[in-house]
Amino acid sequence: MKTIRIILLTCVAMVTMTGCFDDMDDNIVPTSTLNINDFVWKGMNIVYLYKSDVPDLNEGRFISDEDYTTYLSDFNSPEVLFESLKYNPDTVDRFSRIYENYFDLQNQQSGTTLTDGLEFNLYRIPGSNTEIFGVITLVLNNSVADNLGLQRGQIFRAVDSTNLTDSNYINLLYGQNSYTLNFASYNDNGTPATADDTLELTGDSADLTKVIYTENPVHVSEVLNINNVNIGYLMYNGFNQNFDSELNNAFGEFKSAGVSELVLDLRYNGGGSVQTAAYLGSMVTGQYNGEIYSKLFYNENLSNNDRNYLFTNSIEDIGAINSLNLSKIYVLTTNRRTASASELIINSLKPYIEVVVIGENTVGKTQASRTIYDSPDFSFENVNQGHTYAMQPLIANSTNVNDLLVPPNGIIPDIAISETFSTLGTLGDVNEPLLAEAIAQITTTDRPVNRSGINENLQFIEIIKPISALEQDMFID
Repeated sequence: MKTIRIILLTCVAMVTMTGCFDDMDDNIVPTSTLNINDFVWKGMNIVYLYKSDVPDLNEGRFISDEDYTTYLSDFNSPEVLFESLKYNPDTVDRFSRIYENYFDLQNQQSGTTLTDGLEFNLYRIPGSNTEIFGVITLVLNNSVADNLGLQRGQIFRAVDSTNLTDSNYINLLYGQNSYTLNFASYNDNGTPATADDTLELTGDSADLTKVIYTENPVHVSEVLNINNVNIGYLMYNGFNQNFDSELNNAFGEFKSAGVSELVLDLRYNGGGSVQTAAYLGSMVTGQYNGEIYSKLFYNENLSNNDRNYLFTNSIEDIGAINSLNLSKIYVLTTNRRTASASELIINSLKPYIEVVVIGENTVGKTQASRTIYDSPDFSFENVNQGHTYAMQPLIANSTNVNDLLVPPNGIIPDIAISETFSTLGTLGDVNEPLLAEAIAQITTTDRPVNRSGINENLQFIEIIKPISALEQDMFID
């Protein structure tokens, strides 16, 4: 197995994985499944965070090249091999992914997707074991849905005049690029019990088509003056380095307005760039320039790549950071959606300032990933043009300055408030429940911080919708 080991030792020298697009050859020869499997195994053997815990990634696993080839041939697809190499996928590694088309992955990481601009929750209709209704939770700015005037809190019961059920909702909502949402009204009939509740179509509908869309993650940015206190409110939906300037500009407006309190809304932010998370932490503070913000730890092959992210007063290629020098911040969260770099913000700021978390338990993703391509150093440069597979495996663990990880079961909120379909308010409005609680904490003297809050309508069964890996991702640029 000397040949394989020489290749592996050469790859250990990998430090950075940036790349550029090359012109595609017109005479590309498709790569065989066996060769793609070879890329999958070698890449995981080098970079995977949990390599030492996976017997099939052991350096001495194969006694010869023939033994290695036989092993790879037993897997009829790269996906099957990749899944077999993940460590405890139900509990530890819930986030490593392989992609058949890396162009889709690159677009998603840059914030560009095929979407109509709607995000929603789905619930079981009271009294039914199969019927479902949906509630819009987020309408992306300048999207198809936004241009149609759709609003957070609107209820829909059917798609293309077909009532949603357990057996059809995935196909109706996710399986087609154009469809019609049929709206409904919910009536609790004036009682707290759900047995007599009704849901009826209103006759209103909206024709939606998914298009290529690039999201500016700075969704809402405004200054609220409450009792002569200037409170900055920022709903930030993704740590996208392409919009670092827009993020910094939002803090520039906060700074110019004399903001002394900040509510950072990360309830729909599944993560993104670690470096952008460090920039955001520096915008919130400013008084810790040069000190350690967070740490990354790689596996034994790549321990030379271990690094510290520092608080900084500037953004590369942009300029000076607009910092607020705060000693306290309020962060709004939801379960399944507040993850990775969002949790990094909370975990990394806590050793330095007071962080009050309002909302729901976060996802619990402490690891960072990186895109691995089939090339000599796993970067996009000189990529094998015979296929478009790429991997996004977990390659490092992130801690704060005190070496504390985000708990695997997530960050428990200081004040527990669950978003429910009947309490959704307008984002940025002072009466929206999560923001209202943060404002109350800021403006009410001696208001206790506790773990009790608004938890209405928990009797409604929420349907767990499909969530893509990149909705809960933290990656190294």
